[in-house]
Amino acid sequence: MAQLFVSRDTEKQAGTSQFTLTKWIETAPFEDLLDFTIEHAAEGEAVLSVPFRVMHANGGGMMHGGVLVSLADTAVAMAIKSLLPEGTRFATTHLEMAFHAPAHAGLVRARARVSGPVGRSFDGCADLYDEDDVSLAHFQCVFRVARGQGFVDAEEGPPTQEV
Repeated sequence: MAQLFVSRDTEKQAGTSQFTLTKWIETAPFEDLLDFTIEHAAEGEAVLSVPFRVMHANGGGMMHGGVLVSLADTAVAMAIKSLLPEGTRFATTHLEMAFHAPAHAGLVRARARVSGPVGRSFDGCADLYDEDDVSLAHFQCVFRVARGQGFVDAEEGPPTQEV
């Protein structure tokens, strides 16, 4: 869980340290807000879960798709973190989700795995299940490592010394 230095409702200020993560593989403020739990993250795989709380419901009483996409995206991010050196900066650059069934109650789990890197890119996917192991959705994505961290695409050439 992230350690906040300000109220969680404080507007984020660029260039300031308003929170910290005490471990490399840990939930950030957004994931804490949604009540995500990291159950496992190692060797390019991760399992995250979220209990379906009323705050996660859409107008029809099902878990909001944004919660499911966020859970899947975060699960893949944790799988990637399990492969990268601590402090490496990376981000989602493409994602898509195919929904199979709605979540009505209980615990939802995302089981993620990644491949790569190829250059600066990791391909990831996650499958989401309810507590009865019913398939809820399949998620696919691409994450990219920020430039200047030792990962290069073939067309970028070798890393250069920054002055």
